[in-house]
Amino acid sequence: MIKQLWNRIRQPVDAWLFLFTCLVFALSAVLLFSASNQDADKVMNKIVFMGVAIGGMWVIANISQATLMRLALPGYILGVILLILVELVGKTVNGSQRWLNIGITHIQPSELMRIAVPLTIAWFFHHFEATLNWKHFAGAAILLAIPVALILKQPDLGTALMISASGFYVLFFAGLSWRLLGLMAAAGSTLVYVVLQWDWCINILHEYQCRRIATMLNPMEDPLGAGYHIIQGTIAIGSGGVTGKGWLNGTQTHLDFIPERTTDFIFAVFGEEFGLIGNGLLLVLYLLVIGRGLMIANTASTLFGRLLAGAIAMTFFTYAFVNMGMVSGILPVVGVPLPLVSYGGTSMVSILAGFGILMSIQRDRKLMKR
Repeated sequence: MIKQLWNRIRQPVDAWLFLFTCLVFALSAVLLFSASNQDADKVMNKIVFMGVAIGGMWVIANISQATLMRLALPGYILGVILLILVELVGKTVNGSQRWLNIGITHIQPSELMRIAVPLTIAWFFHHFEATLNWKHFAGAAILLAIPVALILKQPDLGTALMISASGFYVLFFAGLSWRLLGLMAAAGSTLVYVVLQWDWCINILHEYQCRRIATMLNPMEDPLGAGYHIIQGTIAIGSGGVTGKGWLNGTQTHLDFIPERTTDFIFAVFGEEFGLIGNGLLLVLYLLVIGRGLMIANTASTLFGRLLAGAIAMTFFTYAFVNMGMVSGILPVVGVPLPLVSYGGTSMVSILAGFGILMSIQRDRKLMKR
């Protein structure tokens, strides 16, 4: 009886992906204890979030690819409707209208689109697999642009960037033309140049977003204001050196110089206390997670599975790259958490939902080989 139950639990779980995820979780719990000034309650909350997220991952891992494809378009439509409702009747917090009151709680519909967008675009390409042409890529681009535009309106630049990345990866893996990629790169370079000019930037983005970009270029222009986050983050990482100052011994951390040290800037805490060696260990764990995701994509049994798995793996890479980049001062501060490490449940649940989809794709492949 116990053996049957155990086999039922472990059947949909990809052992390697689960192992790498648990190792990152264990590292994050140790780090959070220090970053939160040894707040055991916060660590316990993190563990509870982990349990809920892993449970959700297991449930999704049991869902077949066929069912995921059937859920793709309804989930996308529901997400767009909720984003429109946010625009009409959403709750404003700290100047951003991102939350929707559903009676028993408040939800952030943009989080649903982190999964719904790549899921729907992958379904779209799978549906037209035999006749793919430029019209289908244009249609997929429209499917991506609608939620991104609604999320930018809130405004939520960080989430919009992550969803744009996830949709782009599906387009890329579907065979987006290299010529078109070159044109997109040229257009992107032009847009970056325009955004870097303050007078033009404020006509395209919100003023606070332009200020973040200006701060990235020269944080010392406002060291006690807009540039404070970047300056303190880079000081903490640099002061860690090769081996770090040791667990619980970070001066920047425990003297409260590092802002948002349990969430967006937790990488600065890690760099200060564990140094270059610790950062290298975290990067290796992340690369193992990404590599396993790409292996699942490479061996998936359907176009839908290949596109979706590849997008999920590369979106995880983008999360990590953007967070480490903004903490290190090479990217603007956009409020993207360090995946699986930062404190908070919403991001963790959405990431592990993606891992559940990866496991579902791997499980379907195993069932087809039998």
